[in-house]
Amino acid sequence: MRVKKQHPNILFIFTDQQSASMMSCSGNPYLHTPAMDSLAQKGMRFERTYCTNPVCVPSRFSLFTGHMPSDIGLGSNDTGQILSLPEHILQNGLGHLLNEAGYHTVYGGKQHLPKTNVEQLGFSYIEKDERDDLARSCARFIKNSPSQPWALTASFINPHDICYMALREFRAEAESKRLLQKADTEIKTLEEALNMPSDLPDPPLPQNHFPQKNEPAAIEIIRNQRGFRKWVCKHWGEEQWCRHCRAYARLTELVDAQIQRVLDALEESEQADNTVVVFTSDHGDHDGSHLLEHKTALYEEACRVPLIIRWDDRIPAGSACRHVVSNGLDILPTLCDLAGRSAPEGLKGFSLLPLLSSYEGDIRRRDLVPIESEFGRALWSEDYAYVRYNVPGNAEQLYDLRNDPGQTRNALFDPQNREVVERFRADFELRFLN
Repeated sequence: MRVKKQHPNILFIFTDQQSASMMSCSGNPYLHTPAMDSLAQKGMRFERTYCTNPVCVPSRFSLFTGHMPSDIGLGSNDTGQILSLPEHILQNGLGHLLNEAGYHTVYGGKQHLPKTNVEQLGFSYIEKDERDDLARSCARFIKNSPSQPWALTASFINPHDICYMALREFRAEAESKRLLQKADTEIKTLEEALNMPSDLPDPPLPQNHFPQKNEPAAIEIIRNQRGFRKWVCKHWGEEQWCRHCRAYARLTELVDAQIQRVLDALEESEQADNTVVVFTSDHGDHDGSHLLEHKTALYEEACRVPLIIRWDDRIPAGSACRHVVSNGLDILPTLCDLAGRSAPEGLKGFSLLPLLSSYEGDIRRRDLVPIESEFGRALWSEDYAYVRYNVPGNAEQLYDLRNDPGQTRNALFDPQNREVVERFRADFELRFLN
């Protein structure tokens, strides 16, 4: 059976700041995520999925255009240097592409895109709330969905509220005060998470909690980049860091419950067997690894994200894929493939459908995933991560992910890695510097 000749409904769900490890189906014993687990039980979990940039705006730009953020000169959440997006990128936004394939495209929740909005990318915007109201609006849309194929994107905010834990601990600087003044809902939700009862043990400190050996100088700059980051790194002890881990787990459980409401509506509508569900996140959170919280650094915790694709009876239930994939580059071509149309020419992503069963055609997969940051660039393979920061001081890093998954030391100068390093250097020059 050739799945690409069918045109299923598409339910695209994504969260904000959720690391790949923050699901019980990925082996995390410190949280319950039944909604995410149910997707994995009925579909395929892509275990080695990475974002294009471990902060919100650049990553979201990639998810809805299929472009690397550097294609428009975007390295961080600061969009001040960008006047507008090129028209050809806007017109080839995900919503427009699916519209042209006959889909009714709608979007609800957080946008946070550079110099554009989801309407300009081809979506009807149905809900500005990013929490419970979003879940209700998505459920209502599914129950009253049009007869034509539909594509619904639900962009939930959590577990992003974890950002406010460090902010509320350090109120001395003007930036923290300004952010906290507009964060009543975020602080309330964070407090709810901290006080949520759980039958699970509290998460311990990450095994890679302390700074890595031969740490890049850029990482210390990231720690000191904003006043609240610098303060918590100097003043938090084990108890405070573990509270951060507990809050992150509970916030993930809260968003999982919101996702469950959307999935319940899909089941009740009797459309589940003809709906592809794609679940991912824009980036992760360091959550105490490397003495960091928030995002930005080119470490697994910030760069590796969940990705699950469920299509009942067409994808082997409970299957897993270990190949490296890029959610920002590969999801858009995948959704185009599902819709029976080609992705725009010139994109660097691959459709993931060939990695699923019941597909007739050539299987293409990537060997390397490119990742960018305002502080450097990186290439991830199944076995290694090669990072080159643009700040002098241990700027070039090689991590042996097979033997050192926590990225605790630089393996660049290990004699057995000489050929590996040379291959990565050549690939880096080809992909980023030519």
